[in-house]
Amino acid sequence: MARIREIVIDALHPASLARFWAGVLEGYAVRAYDDAEIARLAGLGLTPETDPSVMVDGPGPILCFQQVATPTPGRRMHLDIVGGPRADEVARTVALGGTVRDTHADHTVMLDPEGAAFCVQDPRE
Repeated sequence: MARIREIVIDALHPASLARFWAGVLEGYAVRAYDDAEIARLAGLGLTPETDPSVMVDGPGPILCFQQVATPTPGRRMHLDIVGGPRADEVARTVALGGTVRDTHADHTVMLDPEGAAFCVQDPRE
């Protein structure tokens, strides 16, 4: 059975929006960047302030602020779910009425019966 891993929110500037919501929500904080992550970002010409995907951790689901060119009005967030093997979760979700939109190396973008997007991700070790 799947569970929510992250709530993904489209943002023009993920770092700013992440700081806002971390301040609004009790017990939440922007995920700290360790030296390895700062080096990885630097190799891509990025900094924590320009990171296109900023995580906010707290007592509930992780919030992931992801950069998009233009957020779609009314559809600025989606769920990332994780459960058993991705192929099994995708098949189970299709049987419940979902459809596959795109398949990627580590996740599958799906649509619920009303057309709202969500992602089924590979389990993390």
